[in-house]
Amino acid sequence: MRTSIATVSVSGTLPEKLAAIAAAGFDGVEIFENDLLACPLSPEEVRLRAADLGLSIDLYQPFRDFEAMPVPDLRRAAHKFQVMERLGADTLLVCSNVSPAAIDDDELAAAQLRSLAELAAEHGVRIAYEALAWGRHVDDYLHAWRIVRMADHPNLGTCLDSFHILSRGSDPIGIEAIPGEKIFFLQLADAPLLAMDVLQWSRHYRCFPGQGGFDLTGLVGNVLNAGYTGPLSLEVFNDHFRQADAARTARDGMRSLIALQQALGRTAHPAVPTGYAFAEIADTDALRGVLTALGFAPTGAHPSKPVQLWQQGDARLLLNATGDDPALISLGLDSPDPARAAEHAGSLLSPVLPRERAPEEAPLDAIAAPDGTEIFFCGTEWRGDFAPGGTVAGPITHIDHVALTQPWHHFDEAALFYRSVLGLRPQESLELPDPYGLLRSMAMSTAPGASTVPGTSTAPGMPAASTALGTPGVPTAPGTPAASGPGAAGGSGGRVLRLVLNLARVGAGDVPWQHIALACDDLLATARRLRAEHPELLLPIPGNYYDDLEARHDVDPCLRELGVLYDRDADGEFLHLYTVTLGRVFFEIVQRIGGYRGYGAVNAPIRLAVQHADGH
Repeated sequence: MRTSIATVSVSGTLPEKLAAIAAAGFDGVEIFENDLLACPLSPEEVRLRAADLGLSIDLYQPFRDFEAMPVPDLRRAAHKFQVMERLGADTLLVCSNVSPAAIDDDELAAAQLRSLAELAAEHGVRIAYEALAWGRHVDDYLHAWRIVRMADHPNLGTCLDSFHILSRGSDPIGIEAIPGEKIFFLQLADAPLLAMDVLQWSRHYRCFPGQGGFDLTGLVGNVLNAGYTGPLSLEVFNDHFRQADAARTARDGMRSLIALQQALGRTAHPAVPTGYAFAEIADTDALRGVLTALGFAPTGAHPSKPVQLWQQGDARLLLNATGDDPALISLGLDSPDPARAAEHAGSLLSPVLPRERAPEEAPLDAIAAPDGTEIFFCGTEWRGDFAPGGTVAGPITHIDHVALTQPWHHFDEAALFYRSVLGLRPQESLELPDPYGLLRSMAMSTAPGASTVPGTSTAPGMPAASTALGTPGVPTAPGTPAASGPGAAGGSGGRVLRLVLNLARVGAGDVPWQHIALACDDLLATARRLRAEHPELLLPIPGNYYDDLEARHDVDPCLRELGVLYDRDADGEFLHLYTVTLGRVFFEIVQRIGGYRGYGAVNAPIRLAVQHADGH
């Protein structure tokens, strides 16, 4: 289908907006009136600029407070039609009236809209009437349609806006009763599910499809079933988008429409990753010391790059000697079809990154996540690049999850990226306290019901958020270790890929934290060994935490002695501990007991407070 976007959805001047929208691949544009009024270009010049960029002007908007008035303002309408003729726009958006002077009389509204449509026809313009969710007398799309039908003019139809429909809780199935030729335009916006005034919700918190909580796939399906053949157009009012880079925002909007069409079954779906192949970290002596203490050992070296493979069980870490301080560089994801995964990513505007390799090396394809981390799609052939050095047995079995930092203003972009490009499914969103703000946390995973990537973001000026991908072990009976190893739900090829967003501070002298969580089949034994041999590596947990824990749960007193944190849900229990931070990276050792599906979010504020206070 053709795609369009309102100029109000991106930042910049009108020429800058048009350039960014065209570069993102949109077919058309809605011209928001304020953008034209503030533009030094004449309507004719804007029309030529859009044409040169390959953009059609699909809609001019908004025209407010016209119908059901004591005296309709046709003079103002005539002027707008003349501007539209110069602009080359053939459809005007008319919003339902919010004026206190508006009269609650559908017949009057229909008669005045018919007069408007008659005047519009003289200028070759159509009128698309839209019900605002806060309209004074018309706030429902079916009510707007009844007025359009009553007016009965070929140049008058309706505009359907997903926000105005879904924010009110209206059932979109009624759309299918509207003849497709009378749906003149479709505007799409998602939004987080918030309990607030609908006008403020609309003006500040809209987002692109797939970034919020609305069922846009269902609504668009209803519109297409009605016979609509016009463009899918984005109209998003969002404070962050108005400040962000226009090209990046427009590209994200186009990605959301591509993903929406995939959900409608119009394009291919991704080859969803099945687990972690590796995590690559910038190498230092201190990092190697921590990994040795955790039981890792080098098992191979790359023939042409300064990269070593360190391993324990199925947990594989690549140490890259090109960095200064430990920091996560890339993630390798096990993929059932790496070539198809890379092709799918490219279709969603995440092209394969250029990469030098020798002819005999594995042809790994990587894309860039929104935070810059490289994501590789891997089979098993990449391991052949490393001279084999055997495997390393130990209590750590695999990577459970990996935290990737996300700036607060790129959180929605990251959520859409992992949802559309990797095929992860969003789950519950959480807010968690930090000494310097709140975490916004959203879970994503490759399977329904499994724990996923909680994402975090904060208000402007607060710490950045981070995204985590994880693979929990197979659920077992309570009190027994989670299954792990190849073939198990905790093993390569059979795991659930989880994503968790944690808070990382960005400010003067601070860097965003990243962490790698490693699954363990006997955490208490591992903690005892580390406490005895390397106590300086473990994050100190306050005694007050254990006073509260013991009041809430009947737990083994050894948790306090070992610095192990605890959580439980209806399906099982969770044990975890943290190392101190090296550069940007720290490690978490976790054990899932029974069918526990969370990630210890209740304990995240404790960890964050200790890291902030003690510089760990």
